[in-house]
Amino acid sequence: MQIQVNADKNIEGGERLTQYVKTAVDAKLHRFVAQITRVEAHLSDESGHKTHGDDKKCVLEARPAGRNPIAVTHLAATLDQAITGAVDKLERVLDSTFAQLNSTKSVPAPTPVDD
Repeated sequence: MQIQVNADKNIEGGERLTQYVKTAVDAKLHRFVAQITRVEAHLSDESGHKTHGDDKKCVLEARPAGRNPIAVTHLAATLDQAITGAVDKLERVLDSTFAQLNSTKSVPAPTPVDD
């Protein structure tokens, strides 16, 4: 699973931040490695250098193989909270999505009844 990290001009952290995001994503989503080809993280500070409440944003977009992308967003007061919140949301969405896909695949077709 490839993990790509993008940050706007108001986010500082460089390689250390990139490694932090990759580690957080891999720790929670490693079990989906066979189903996901890539995860993209988009980090931004909605208010620039001004300090406001929940202005740090993390958008995670997972690319399941052969399926449409799945995206989640989390806003928080700190970048760490935004990343953690987005990773947790994405884990829940992927759990639900793949559980639904697996349940529809494992349901046997109804047996025709002869009258």
